[in-house]
Amino acid sequence: MQPVFQAVTPAIINQLTAIIGAEQISATQADLDQHAHDQGFYPAHAAEVVVWPTTVAQVSQLLALANTQHIPVTAWGAGTSIEANPIPIHGGIVLSLQRMDAIIAIHADDFQVTVQPGIGYKDLNARLARGGLFFAPDPGANASIGGMLANNAAGIRTVRYGATKDNVLRMQVVLADGRVTYVGSRSVKQSSGYDLLHLLVGSEGTLAIITEATLRLFPIAAHISAAVAAFETVAAAIEAVVAVRSSGLEPSALEFLDAGFAQMLSDSAQLGLLPKPTLFMEFQAAHVQTLTHGIETVREICQSLGALDFSATTSAVERKRLWQARNHAYEILVRTYPNKRMFTNDVAVPISSYPALIAFIQGELARNDVLAFLLGHAGDGNIHVLFPCADDAEYAAGQAVNADIVRKALELGGTATGEHGVGLGKARFMALEHGVGLEVMRSVKQALDPHGILNPGKIFPS
Repeated sequence: MQPVFQAVTPAIINQLTAIIGAEQISATQADLDQHAHDQGFYPAHAAEVVVWPTTVAQVSQLLALANTQHIPVTAWGAGTSIEANPIPIHGGIVLSLQRMDAIIAIHADDFQVTVQPGIGYKDLNARLARGGLFFAPDPGANASIGGMLANNAAGIRTVRYGATKDNVLRMQVVLADGRVTYVGSRSVKQSSGYDLLHLLVGSEGTLAIITEATLRLFPIAAHISAAVAAFETVAAAIEAVVAVRSSGLEPSALEFLDAGFAQMLSDSAQLGLLPKPTLFMEFQAAHVQTLTHGIETVREICQSLGALDFSATTSAVERKRLWQARNHAYEILVRTYPNKRMFTNDVAVPISSYPALIAFIQGELARNDVLAFLLGHAGDGNIHVLFPCADDAEYAAGQAVNADIVRKALELGGTATGEHGVGLGKARFMALEHGVGLEVMRSVKQALDPHGILNPGKIFPS
């Protein structure tokens, strides 16, 4: 049953103001509009008020009030998601955590850091770098840590370090009724009770609000090398992905770009890439000899599979140029097609099924005569298909192909979303992927949020 929500009345505004102060609340159109959309394709929808709490006590009181009054609450991080995850489609309150952005403690000896949710990923790593440490998941954008946890974000280094869920140990969360609790432990080994930590990671703010997190860190590697390989065909490039992953080497990044993306990134950043299907790779090692041996092994693998070009560099400047271009690929595509909006697919499969998935995607695009570009975290079986859409007809065509790709990924033992989360865009595939498990999820939602106030309309198909 769809929950029945109440409007944010002037009396509610007064109570919110009493909790957090007049300078931390706004109902101006500019602020509502700013928090009405993310970076995806989905239509904007404004809340009735935006609040910026600065303490967990304020978050607790806000949720207790909203729960009692049956007012929807949608958490907001940096707005960098693309599946409408933070869009307040039922209005109510946007709870922005941007001002809760402190580093609470760096536990250097334990390779851990405890932070508030509003701190940006890049901002955190800039601070950690002073001590030779870094938080590994890399979503590309300066996403907030809270948003990364809520969506279980991943990125280019998942192949070696895992997704966000693999790099969090403990969280402080506020439940829908305002109760504050901790889940997980700073101990690396944990075997006590239900795994509430990982239940809440990836729940997209539908079960609780994250107000603090202790994250796993890694030392910055002494020696790092980046490599680029271009191939005549997509099939050869994907075969190289599987071969590199099967070689025993541990790339810290292994990215695939189709010919169109390689051309765009090369033109934008003057990278000198061939306009061919291309792999970006990164390797890290404690000893230079280990790194050199790994790069030579990768060179041999790529050349044996017909690589048209292979280059490697240990230059920090060159590596930075390469990965900056890769991380800005979406923005580069948007600039290349200024009169079109981008719809982005996100699926993942077991690495052994990756060649079959890519071949299927190529066939679907050709059969339907749909313009799209392929970009993916190939090392962990994740692919993004980006559809430039000028009008409703092109969007409908892209959506039809997207649905076929999702069904194929599920058929191959994969998932409808590798890292972008469910939000609105993938909700329609949840029953197909999870079956009875979706009803279990509904039961969990009902138990933790009986009034349905937390980010309503997300994850579950309407």
